[in-house]
Amino acid sequence: MSDIDDVPVPEDDLDGHTMEELAEYLDRGRSPRDPAIEGSASCRLALSNMERLRELSLGALQYRADAEPDRETDWVDRLLATIRAEVRPGRDVPVPHPDPRLRLSMTEAAVRGLVRRTGDTMGGVVMGSCTLDGELGDPGAPVHVRVTAGLVYGAPAEETADRLRVRIAAALARHTTLTVASVDVVFDDVYLP
Repeated sequence: MSDIDDVPVPEDDLDGHTMEELAEYLDRGRSPRDPAIEGSASCRLALSNMERLRELSLGALQYRADAEPDRETDWVDRLLATIRAEVRPGRDVPVPHPDPRLRLSMTEAAVRGLVRRTGDTMGGVVMGSCTLDGELGDPGAPVHVRVTAGLVYGAPAEETADRLRVRIAAALARHTTLTVASVDVVFDDVYLP
C-alpha cells in the first residue's frame, strides 16, 4: 500500500485551477477577486502556502541565486511538490461538540497547516513537509507526526528539535483531540539567518 502523500496531486484537485493559475492570481495581488478561487478551500490553502513560501524563501532564493547562479532548482521543485501534495483536504479529523447531534470536523490539510504555522512562528526553523500517521478519525487512536524543516545555521539542532516537538504537541492538544504518540523532527536543510 503506497503512502497517500507520495501520490502526485492531479491539477483538478484545485477545483479546476492549476498551480500556475493560482501563482498568477497571487502575483496580481488577488485582484480582481476571483470568486471561484476564493470560494475553494483547496485554492485558498494553496494560495496561503504559496504566500508562505514567498515570505520565507525570498531572501534564501536571492542568496542562492547570487552565490550559485548555475545551481539546479530541484529544491524549489520539491517545495512546490510539497505544497501541491498538502493542499489535498485529506482525512477528516473530528472536532468534539457538546451537542451529540452535530458532527464537526477539520481536514487533515488544516491540521498540517496548524503544525506548519506553529513551527514557522517559533523562529530558527523553516518548516517543510508534515505527515500524520494513524487513524485520524478514530478518537483516542495514536497519531504519529513527522515534520521536516530547515534549521538556521549555528542553532543547536537537538534543543531546537525538542522545542519544536513541544510546541507542535501543545498546538495539537489545544486545537484538536488527536492523541499524539510522537513528533519526529528531521532537519533536511540549513539556511542562513
